[in-house]
Amino acid sequence: MFDQPDTAQRALDLLHRIYGHQAFRGQQAAIIEHVVEGGDALVLMPTGGGKSVCYQIPALLRDGVGIVVSPLIALMQDQVAALQQMGVAAAFLNSSLTLDELRDIERQLRRDALKLLYVAPERLLTPRFLDLLRDLKIALFAIDEAHCVSQWGHDFRPEYIQLSVLHQQFPDVPRIALTATADRETQAEIRHRLALENAEIYLASFDRPNIRYRVVEKTDGKRQLLEILQQEQAGNAGIVYCQSRKKVEEVAEWLCQRGISALPYHAGMSAELRRLNQQRFLREEAVVMVATVAFGMGIDKPDVRFVAHLDLPASIEAYYQETGRAGRDGAPAEAWLAFGLADVVMLRKRIAESAASEERKRVERRKLDALLGFCESTQCRRQALLTYFGETAGRCGNCDICLDPGETWDATVAAQKLLSAAWRTGQRFGVTHLIDVLRGETTEKVTQYGHDKLSTFGIGGDLAVADWKSLARQLVSLGYFTVDGDGFNTLAVSETARPLLKGEERLNLRKATVKLGGGKRGRRSFTAQLGPGGVDAKLWEALRARRRDLAAAQNVPPYVIFHDNTLIEIAHRKPQTLDEFLEIPGIGERKLARYGDDFLEVLSDFV
Repeated sequence: MFDQPDTAQRALDLLHRIYGHQAFRGQQAAIIEHVVEGGDALVLMPTGGGKSVCYQIPALLRDGVGIVVSPLIALMQDQVAALQQMGVAAAFLNSSLTLDELRDIERQLRRDALKLLYVAPERLLTPRFLDLLRDLKIALFAIDEAHCVSQWGHDFRPEYIQLSVLHQQFPDVPRIALTATADRETQAEIRHRLALENAEIYLASFDRPNIRYRVVEKTDGKRQLLEILQQEQAGNAGIVYCQSRKKVEEVAEWLCQRGISALPYHAGMSAELRRLNQQRFLREEAVVMVATVAFGMGIDKPDVRFVAHLDLPASIEAYYQETGRAGRDGAPAEAWLAFGLADVVMLRKRIAESAASEERKRVERRKLDALLGFCESTQCRRQALLTYFGETAGRCGNCDICLDPGETWDATVAAQKLLSAAWRTGQRFGVTHLIDVLRGETTEKVTQYGHDKLSTFGIGGDLAVADWKSLARQLVSLGYFTVDGDGFNTLAVSETARPLLKGEERLNLRKATVKLGGGKRGRRSFTAQLGPGGVDAKLWEALRARRRDLAAAQNVPPYVIFHDNTLIEIAHRKPQTLDEFLEIPGIGERKLARYGDDFLEVLSDFV
């Protein structure tokens, strides 16, 4: 794929010697060729798709140091630790370093002793650092998490907008911007803001086939979550997202009381406590992090087996980004979302009552509508996700809709009844009161307002309260109801509902599910004899224990030593010599020299 055979061979040689892999994946080779030859690139590739190789190998092949713009300290530290384990001269500059450490790294830069330097955008943009860069030979600029440039996005960082300065001050240095999350609107903004209009675009599929997507109706969110943690994800690491700091604290404490190793994470905690909890999550093997969206961007932990949402995210981009933190190693993972009417009401009201411009509100409403459409959809979840990002796909066979389609029903008449009840009661009441009217309940409130005299009183006794609540949620989600911003969650009939009320439109919906977890299981179920991938359970635990000890001795996360997939391959193949170790994906020459004997020792007890 490279024009120059020697460059192609050097790139493959680095991939094998350093990273322990035999061949490039997807568009990696084309991207590397383009950047090595001095071209700019915009790379859109799903989490776990191998983005880092696309700038790391060109930085190693070109003269000078590769400057990587990264938004979070944790991400920098993880990636630098992983590179150093592979024998690459890499460092980071951030606020966690002492003055002496900062000066030492600067000296290394000046004597060309580093090949990759990770830096936050805030530091890069300082006059002093830009002056330093002008004294260096720079191989390339890599702008990671490039979606942070989008003012419409969920992870907006204002400093990213200023990164066009790299093009202005270093016009001959190639730039590569990378992200896992960007719809067409965000892609266009990245190109404009970063002055990448002439960059080559490499758009990989957004599909993550190893992730199983499940969306369930929220009945008792915490207990639904607990069932999954106990029955399907016992002993696995995962992330649980909640909207509020208070809920994060409550859910983490509630799970701990029930034997789950859960930790809270939100912006209201001290920086030191957040750091300690994040460190535990990264370095221990069965921790559940309960967090607001403040947690996770840039987390490089590959063995997160599930991401659960107890509240709705703000958009499909946010959902995709957050669920993408599961299964980065390519092994089976779960994305589970529970939502109810209160979630829909809260997000719609938050947009309506925000101080944002009308243009911004329109964008946010459109993004929320797309997310609600995904949640209420009766089509394959993966199809719906990929369609949003401009891809086409067949049914995946690995989501709740494909595995357990459930039943659909003609909800036209029931929807007309609920909409009529809201209209006839003056559009001043919430769903509970409307259901009481429809079911003929003579509550004090119903009789006080004379709603027992309405034509809609008692015409809905054929449906249970839960069915009416489910229908109300879907009508709000689909835009037939609007939620008044009066603090009382009152439902008003929208103009969109007119054709439905007049009988000019039919409405087919999916029936509500009553299952706690929702959907068929089919997850990883390890026996006492078998570990993941069907390997010997005792050998698996012995390999993990040795990896854990080696990581603790160096104060790095275990996955920096070897990913789970590499351990599984070791357990399957049981190599008996160091040369045989080199045939296992993920084991390069430096890691073989450092750890080969340790793992041969473990294997000797099982052969």
